[in-house]
Amino acid sequence: MSNDNQTINATAEHATTEPRWVRYLLIGIALTFVLLFLLLPLVFMLFEAFSNGVACYFKSLRDEDTQHALALTLLAAGIAVPINIVFGLAASWSIAKFEFPGKSVLITLIDLPFAISPVVAGLLFLLLFGLNGWFGDFLDRHGIEIIFAVPGVIIATLFVTFPFVARELIPVMQSQGTEEELAARVLGASGWQIFWRVTLPNIKWGLLYGVILCNARAMGEFGAVAVVSGKFRNTRTLPLHIENLYEGEGNDLPAAFAVASLLAMLAIVTLVAKTLIEMKTAKEKE
Repeated sequence: MSNDNQTINATAEHATTEPRWVRYLLIGIALTFVLLFLLLPLVFMLFEAFSNGVACYFKSLRDEDTQHALALTLLAAGIAVPINIVFGLAASWSIAKFEFPGKSVLITLIDLPFAISPVVAGLLFLLLFGLNGWFGDFLDRHGIEIIFAVPGVIIATLFVTFPFVARELIPVMQSQGTEEELAARVLGASGWQIFWRVTLPNIKWGLLYGVILCNARAMGEFGAVAVVSGKFRNTRTLPLHIENLYEGEGNDLPAAFAVASLLAMLAIVTLVAKTLIEMKTAKEKE
């Protein structure tokens, strides 16, 4: 019997294992792409960022406009991400746990920002809140500024990021079913107790993963924010500020790459956090 199992395992391994040269070729192609399209651009970016010296690099980061762009980026992400957490939890819980009319429509609407170009989304907000838009006259009479102001930046950021948390949580909740929640209900737990002690612990890693992706998109969004902000000095986020340094009046390439390196470092931190969560999730599944 043991010999039969060894024969079966050897046959399966032979059937599913590619020749060594094929494996090396595929690994080489993958590493080449990573080197050419990821590592080399990062190295060149850092080289350009420090081309005028370390002092100029940190001077660019301490610049008033850079600090304002960083603060606005963090503000937009700091508002959009918590709202997306609330929306994502509510939407995923409703979709995964209940049946109701319009459920498929809700799922489609959640995916809408994935299908619409960010520039088109920005134009839609211009149509809604611009001076000549549907609500433009009302907003103008009440002194409310949305377009070409900070609220417009936050709304655009919120729109392009709101699917991320929900889309991460929906399959997690659907795979878990409702047995544990029903058991807790039978034992007399209230709705909030079920959520905090049963549902949330089961989805914590999926929730954190969605939050990280949402935050990364919020900090890096360009298209929709560029349209609704007008690219004015007080409405520039980090991506818009980098474009202004690169193509604007100053045409300061070292400063542009210095600020770009800051945004890249934020992205790397996000990537590391994402990897750690994936490793943690894989260990728990084992």
